[in-house]
Amino acid sequence: MSNVPVNNGRRRFLTAATAVVGGVGVVGAAVPFIASWNPSARAKAAGAPVEVNIGKIQPGQLIRAEWRGKPVYVVRRTEKTVNDLAKHDDQLRDPNSEKAQQPVYATNAYRSIKPEFLVALGVCTHLGCAPTHHGGDFDQFVEGVPNGFFCPCHGSKFDMAGRVFQGVPAPLNLVVPDHSFTNDGTLLIGVAQGDA
Repeated sequence: MSNVPVNNGRRRFLTAATAVVGGVGVVGAAVPFIASWNPSARAKAAGAPVEVNIGKIQPGQLIRAEWRGKPVYVVRRTEKTVNDLAKHDDQLRDPNSEKAQQPVYATNAYRSIKPEFLVALGVCTHLGCAPTHHGGDFDQFVEGVPNGFFCPCHGSKFDMAGRVFQGVPAPLNLVVPDHSFTNDGTLLIGVAQGDA
């Protein structure tokens, strides 16, 4: 052993540097490990629930999400749109949603849990095309109905509850997937109300 005095400053520096490098290594190993807990893209496509932030959707606005490889339309309907839904029931093929195209909790006049939100697969029930949302100019397709969905491929028309009009190729209303609201600003698609 040498009789040279111990340099405590150097010792503290080496200890701190080793701790910092070790901490960075732990974080570097933990991040991919924790990320591996998230469902893969394949699992999401196979049906893992999808969380959608709906806190900033304005009345009348539509946002799109993807669940099981299909588009999901989430529309925040205005109060006027909700009130107008019953005005054209006589023009609809299945106004009371008697054919099972929605969960039991969404078998109502709005086909939804909350009247202001429509959650529906953006897939036409005729041949699987994607209907387009027409806010304010839908009356060019159905007189007296200002808002709805029009499928440009074969001319199917749906109201703002996803109900199909008579005299079009689509045989059924748009499908309403299982969904629930985890809070006022978050929609969970793929998990039924009460299961969340």
